[in-house]
Amino acid sequence: MSPADALAGAGRTPGIVVTGATGAVGRHVARLLATPGRTAPTLLVRDPDKAASLRLPGTVAEGDYADGDRLRRALDGAGAVFVVTANPLRPEDDENLLAAARATGVRHAVKLSWLGVADPGADDLVATWNRRAEDLWRASGLSWTVLRIRTPMSNALAWASSIREHGVVRALGGAARTACVDPRDVAEAAVRALTEPDRHASATYALTGPQDLSAREQTAVLSEVLGRRLEFEDLTAEEARAGWVRRYGEPIADALLAGARRRGGGTTGPAGSAGRVDDTLATLIGRPPTTFAAWAADHAALFA
Repeated sequence: MSPADALAGAGRTPGIVVTGATGAVGRHVARLLATPGRTAPTLLVRDPDKAASLRLPGTVAEGDYADGDRLRRALDGAGAVFVVTANPLRPEDDENLLAAARATGVRHAVKLSWLGVADPGADDLVATWNRRAEDLWRASGLSWTVLRIRTPMSNALAWASSIREHGVVRALGGAARTACVDPRDVAEAAVRALTEPDRHASATYALTGPQDLSAREQTAVLSEVLGRRLEFEDLTAEEARAGWVRRYGEPIADALLAGARRRGGGTTGPAGSAGRVDDTLATLIGRPPTTFAAWAADHAALFA
């Protein structure tokens, strides 16, 4: 019996649970699922106030991955779940969510992952955590789809404050290229996998944007969109690591630095494969993926 038929045979319309619903991709998944003829999604969030401020459609369920009872209540009656975990220091988050999914009869899981795991040389904390999480869902007994994404374009919002206040972008590895991807496009692919589980079962998709850009080139695009001169300043590896330590702690900071060096950022390491453009996303969503220039134009107010 297929994942889609299983719940239909039980005489109920399967719901969809979106975890990480206030995140860069999850918020757009929630909005795309809220269309006529579909059951409104359930949004599993840690911060209901943030979900309210984003005006996300659906039923908000407050919970943490450590709270098995709340996970089971949120997943009860769901046929599919969009899986987003965000802390490499908490690998048990995927395990707890899977246990709740099994207990409540969820049939299909769409796991958001990172394209860097495809690099056999990626052995840092973040890569290892993502790789193990993928393997967990593949071996879960549920139907599954894995979405491996390249750097989200929304990461550029980290530059918004320095752009507004100083007209400067500061980043490590200004020449390192990446095929950054619009989270809205990723969400569109995720919704297709969530609502057409038979078509996308047991698939691992590499999702990139349509062009490879360096941070310097992204800065030039933002300058053109905003109509103001912007400067780019390279951070040293030490400066970048210090900022990451303040935000994430040392273990994750060291993993991020290792990833940057594989991409050609920092003082050592060859250029990596992050700039490689893949056409899978265009095939999934039936149109060319969004360019960084188009994404920047849509979000210009956040930089102004």
